[in-house]
Amino acid sequence: MDRVLIESLGVDTVIGVYDWERRITQRLLLDLELATDIRLAAANDDLNQTLDYAAISDRCTRFATDHAFLLVETFAERLAEMLRDEFAVAWLRLTVRKPGAVPSAHAVGIRIERGTLVESNACD
Repeated sequence: MDRVLIESLGVDTVIGVYDWERRITQRLLLDLELATDIRLAAANDDLNQTLDYAAISDRCTRFATDHAFLLVETFAERLAEMLRDEFAVAWLRLTVRKPGAVPSAHAVGIRIERGTLVESNACD
């Protein structure tokens, strides 16, 4: 199975458990791997036959703007659900990083995988 990649997508959202975090937006960095078969799109040079990373990126940005969560874990889970539903993604790996959350770390975060990854036969 092929994978569409979106790396270090910056989104701003209300995230955090502390009172001061509930009053501001903070930047999260998203890494996405989305399973798809690109062969038909490549054969026809047709964006409509693959996952549109621009549309997915825009939707992730809107999701972050429209929602507020206490936990990065909840953000990740709900974003993964939305992506799988709206873009018919059978499998995804999502990493969500929260830069600056811990002073001695560049970022903290969570990585989840959802769905079933079906590997295609290399001889197809």
